[in-house]
Amino acid sequence: MTPAVKAIIWTNVALFVVSLLYNDVIQYLGLIPERVLEQLWIWQLGSYMFLHAGIFHILFNMLGVWMFGVELERLWGTKFFLRYYAITGVGAGATAIVASLLPIGALADTYQAVTIGASGALYGLLMAFALRFPDRPILMFLLFPIPAKYFVMILGAIAFLSAPGSQVSNAAHLGGLIFGYAYLKQGRGGGLTAEIKYRYLKWKMNRLRRKFDVYSGGKSDWDRHIH
Repeated sequence: MTPAVKAIIWTNVALFVVSLLYNDVIQYLGLIPERVLEQLWIWQLGSYMFLHAGIFHILFNMLGVWMFGVELERLWGTKFFLRYYAITGVGAGATAIVASLLPIGALADTYQAVTIGASGALYGLLMAFALRFPDRPILMFLLFPIPAKYFVMILGAIAFLSAPGSQVSNAAHLGGLIFGYAYLKQGRGGGLTAEIKYRYLKWKMNRLRRKFDVYSGGKSDWDRHIH
């Protein structure tokens, strides 16, 4: 168990116990778009992901944090892992708020409803895991293995299609995936600009090779290749 994952799990467990004893804490720390936007309870963007609605809710979320978070923290280090977890969790909350402003099905009803759970940040971890280990098998519905890249694609499609008519905060799930992808591409891989520059440079080099008829060769092919 790595330090950040351990701290996250224990914090969630502690606040879960507190919420069982004092249910009002959910109204204060859970994410309610109306209070964030109109009363400026900004802390709810971060505090909501440490609360859960029931034993199975916290059990599966913390199991996911442990399963995917430990390896990522070892890969990145504790500091970057905590930053990433916080950004994806807050980003998922912000996505839920934006979604609550849309006059679409159940989304409009979430404006005054409370959202809790670490699922948004967990989906961010899943995105990171799929980017780092795309072919690593994950058990879909705990039944059959599927490569991580396809696993995350399926979860993203489910979240997108289910968001308008579901009471579950699929918008937050989708937000965790989007913010996770955007942050990793921008923060670790150089961002979209760097990717475009790389593709352009690669295209330009290939064009020059074709123009000057340049081929790769070896020492034994001096008479047949241009170097």
